[in-house]
Amino acid sequence: MPSRIAYFINQYPKVSHSFIRREIHALERQGFEVMRIALHGWNAELADEEDLREQTLTRYVLREGIPSLLRSLLWTMFKSPVRFSIALVLAIRMMLGSQRSLPYHLAYLAEACRIQPWLESFGATHVHAHFGDNSAEIVMLAHTLGGPPYSFTIHGQDEPLFGGISEKVRRAAFVVAISSFGRSCIYRLVNHVFWHKIKVIHCGLENAFYNIAIVPPTTSPRLVCVGRLSKEKGQLLLIEAVHRLIEKGIKLELVLVGDGEMRAVIEKLISRYQLTDQVRITGWLSSAKVREEILTSRAMVLPSFSEGLPVVIMEAMALHRPALATFVGGIPELVIHGQNGWLIPAGDVDELETALIECLMLPISELESMGEQAYKRVLERHDIDREVAKLAYLFCNPIQSDCGLVRVND
Repeated sequence: MPSRIAYFINQYPKVSHSFIRREIHALERQGFEVMRIALHGWNAELADEEDLREQTLTRYVLREGIPSLLRSLLWTMFKSPVRFSIALVLAIRMMLGSQRSLPYHLAYLAEACRIQPWLESFGATHVHAHFGDNSAEIVMLAHTLGGPPYSFTIHGQDEPLFGGISEKVRRAAFVVAISSFGRSCIYRLVNHVFWHKIKVIHCGLENAFYNIAIVPPTTSPRLVCVGRLSKEKGQLLLIEAVHRLIEKGIKLELVLVGDGEMRAVIEKLISRYQLTDQVRITGWLSSAKVREEILTSRAMVLPSFSEGLPVVIMEAMALHRPALATFVGGIPELVIHGQNGWLIPAGDVDELETALIECLMLPISELESMGEQAYKRVLERHDIDREVAKLAYLFCNPIQSDCGLVRVND
């Protein structure tokens, strides 16, 4: 029977965290009551109306500052000294092998003390965290303090390197990986007796993406890249490839949707190559605006160096657009080379240039066929309600022992 679930995220809502919002909404459609808790995000500038609404529904741990954390920590220490001592020892143990020093882990303990009364008063039967970093550690410490069972989702292959992943998995009711590749990364870091806890549940898209009228790809040489402007997304390599094509006399328009720490560097390279007429940076856009940019393009391009499984690729494929991406993370589980897109080696500008030319020269009829295959593939694997049903089953049917199995289709 559906129950009360708490979600814990480092920052929420956030432009790049729309997949969490979709997951929460899908759980609510299935009858769950969901409490949103985040460390940060109460003053974030947001472009999407749905994110603005989520902001009003979220409780923020750090909103009242350090004094509230200290009060929560002292209250817990005197109210439940035994549990607090156990949690304190655990926080100190988590420092070992971590990239962060003891004060950080003591702060996580204080944050766990802060949310534990919230979970209790809400009547949460389970708390789920997104990302395997400090978010997972905080809900683990809250559980040690007497809070409900917890689980967490790992999205990127670098998250387990945050430290203490084996302990987080051992104590968790279950752990979610968003791809088979992601699951294998966790397998590599934990004892095989805990492998049964790691379940593949894909991020998903709502019917709004799947049920819109088909818009044929544009006949103009227009491509779109959606994502944070950062080193790992590979936009600098994409600019290099565009420069090569323009020098060869191949017409091309590239739209970079997003913002981030690399924007100034990317803009400088665009200016150096005199590509201001060919490359446009939009900054962050609402979901509706992102959809418009995808629909007025031929394909989605994402030359990432490192990824989990980007939701923007799913969104493009749901809108009947093929994807041009790299052989990293879980991407090859979704994009099939030559069928619904192109896959190239990460960091290879020659292969990127070749794939861009193929995409730009492909007849519209063949682009439409690839787009149709892309749509079928993403619908089969990334329907949000079907994927969240697997998550809901795990919330209501926790794993009973370290050797038991919960049968959930991947």
